[in-house]
Amino acid sequence: MTNTKTVEKEKVIAEKLNGRFAMMGFIALIGAYLTTGQIIPGFV
Repeated sequence: MTNTKTVEKEKVIAEKLNGRFAMMGFIALIGAYLTTGQIIPGFV
């Protein structure tokens, strides 16, 4: 007998969405650095 692990559809969707938001945040970080020259705009 083979025991296959199944992952709930909601968890797969949540992980994909989380990854996409992380990529958008990284792009926003690069854009902020390129436009202002600061990693966190507003701090020193």
